[in-house]
Amino acid sequence: RMAAAPPSYCFVAFPPCSKDGLVVFGKNSARPRDEVQEVVYFAAAEHDPGSKVECTYIEIGQVPKTHAVVLSRPSWLWGAEMGANEHGVCVANEAVLTREPASESEALLGMDLVRLGLERGATAKEALDVIVALLEEHGQGGNYYEDGSSCHTFQSAFLIVDRNEAWILETSGKYWAAEKITEGVKCICNQLSLTTKIDAEHPELRNYVKSQGWWNGDSDFNFSEVFSLADDHLACCSGRESLEKQGGDVSAQAMIDVLRDKDSGVCVDSESFLTTASIVSVLPQDPSFPCIHYFTGTPDPSRSIFKPFIFVDDVKLVPKVQSPSFGNDDPAKKIPRFQEKPDRRHELYKAHEWARSLLENDQDKGQKLMRIMLDLEKQGLEAMEDILSRTEILDPAEVVDLFYDCVDTELKFFK
Repeated sequence: RMAAAPPSYCFVAFPPCSKDGLVVFGKNSARPRDEVQEVVYFAAAEHDPGSKVECTYIEIGQVPKTHAVVLSRPSWLWGAEMGANEHGVCVANEAVLTREPASESEALLGMDLVRLGLERGATAKEALDVIVALLEEHGQGGNYYEDGSSCHTFQSAFLIVDRNEAWILETSGKYWAAEKITEGVKCICNQLSLTTKIDAEHPELRNYVKSQGWWNGDSDFNFSEVFSLADDHLACCSGRESLEKQGGDVSAQAMIDVLRDKDSGVCVDSESFLTTASIVSVLPQDPSFPCIHYFTGTPDPSRSIFKPFIFVDDVKLVPKVQSPSFGNDDPAKKIPRFQEKPDRRHELYKAHEWARSLLENDQDKGQKLMRIMLDLEKQGLEAMEDILSRTEILDPAEVVDLFYDCVDTELKFFK
């Protein structure tokens, strides 16, 4: 039996379920327990004709211009688990299993496609078009984990969101289907969820599944039923009810609360997997307001602080949430891969490890520390609410060090 896909959860809420004309997006990234995630920013860039870009395993053609992106990613790979670009597009992926085994041969990872969609798409639909075109051209495959002893492969699902709409994109090999969403609350997790409402699909999808004998062409075409393993396509999203209960009040705070919930299973802390990083993004439907992206950069959101990031020119880089770089000596880049595991912990991760052990081992001090952390987070959330309730345009100088300062303050507390 194939190993289970990591149980990550992604959410989006649209008005009227969410507050004040805001689209709210969130993801918990469930990954192997000891994996480090870093938060990295790449400025918009122009590229020479014919230049290439080196993804995790393969090199592909670069485009003339890439958008600025901020990413939360396992620090051994090129792509990302989740992130956003300067145009208010957010993308998160899910590893899924389908009845077709995922390819072990190295191609694009689902996580590479997250970054490529963000770098090349100025709207959710553009990002979707980018991802499916690259799937068609290069395929998906290769090891999802930094593991030299065995190859873990998955197919990919994506939640792609902008200020106006979201797309759920589910794939198996190069075949895919997608559903467009403009209202309500939606959750995707580590199994297929698309059924008969399909708004875009691979042109050969139905012919292909007919040729495989998976669909007779007479009944309604149900993507999950056709592609899932046995009974895998059940409603998986326990977090959705908690968001729907908010009844028109889904805010950044409400999304953070859902991501912190261990009882519902949304916040994963199991023998094999841990929520190694989380993101919440608030996308105002009114384009004169900035989008705000909150990252933890540390494991277990119930013991982490969500820190705000806003795209502005010359935004201050934050080396303290970036893992050390090993260049071409990185065991992830050498063939055979992953023969050893370097220490990829960044400064915030190390400080946070201390905080987590305190929370586990000393109840009084731990609770006191947690109160200070949550208070710090609350100040950030309130400052951002203030920005979204103003009438005047935001002065970029005011937020150029925003994420930097939040990380810095958190580090000071841990010290």
